[in-house]
Amino acid sequence: MDPGLDNGRAAVCFGLGISQQFSRTRGLLVGRRQIRMGTATSPLQRLIQRAASPYTAGPTIASARAVCDRLASLGIASAVCYWNRPNDSPLFTTQCYVALLGLIRGLPPHSYLSVKAPAFNFNLDLLWQVLDQARLTNTTVHFDAMSPETVDRTFTLIEEARRIYPNLGCTLPGRWRRSLGDADRALEWNLRIRLVKGEWPGPNGDETDPNEGILQLVERLAVKGARHLAIATHNRKLGRTCFEYLKNRVASCELELLYGYPWRPLLKIARELAIPTRVYVPYGGTGLPYRLKEAARRPAILTWFLRDLLRGSAGA
Repeated sequence: MDPGLDNGRAAVCFGLGISQQFSRTRGLLVGRRQIRMGTATSPLQRLIQRAASPYTAGPTIASARAVCDRLASLGIASAVCYWNRPNDSPLFTTQCYVALLGLIRGLPPHSYLSVKAPAFNFNLDLLWQVLDQARLTNTTVHFDAMSPETVDRTFTLIEEARRIYPNLGCTLPGRWRRSLGDADRALEWNLRIRLVKGEWPGPNGDETDPNEGILQLVERLAVKGARHLAIATHNRKLGRTCFEYLKNRVASCELELLYGYPWRPLLKIARELAIPTRVYVPYGGTGLPYRLKEAARRPAILTWFLRDLLRGSAGA
């Protein structure tokens, strides 16, 4: 999902084109990225885990089911994922994905499974177990975007997987310039595509403004006839701009929201434009949707962290 801080003041518009005005080892999972910050019982680590807790349904698959059932009662589909813990084996994570496919059978149509290729060590044999189960209900298996060094291996895995199961999806971060090329590959393979701002910096300066990057991808994918396009953002201005552009230009598009974020303002926009909405619901380990390491450059992250710490304490 969109892990970046939303900037509702950014200028954005469409003209003939898109605006140029958006010019398992040990450790802690922060923003779903592992960093070392003391022992497993360190006070800092406990604080971070508490702040991250509102962004997951809970520790068990029953927690995920309860959230998905509540969303279903509102007519909202889900994307479900197991967020692996540091000591989880690839096999255990795979078994959690298979169990989630059983949960999806009881959810609204078009709910799907998200997976993280590094969590099962890019193992094609383990992925086959997931795909065999997904085939029973023709459920989409979607690959989340992870750190830059995992991208090529993830696409290699998708290329192998699509030979045995075609109902797949991938995630493209707007902040990476390489995503324009990856978009062409996703189109060629007829993948469902989710656009996010992007959590990790691109390698070797492969960076662009995340909002501008998403808009460039939206235009490219619409012009080239994407099969399905999800915009994962909590930025109201960016979301409205994307969907007003996409509404009559692609066969299928949707808004995707991360569980734990404020979602009513975006849901209102989506309903106004008759755009379907889903919520990404993780369970298992906890992870902050922002990187505390960037707080020196982006002081608003500290405010966000303190707010999440209060939310996590209230729910404890």
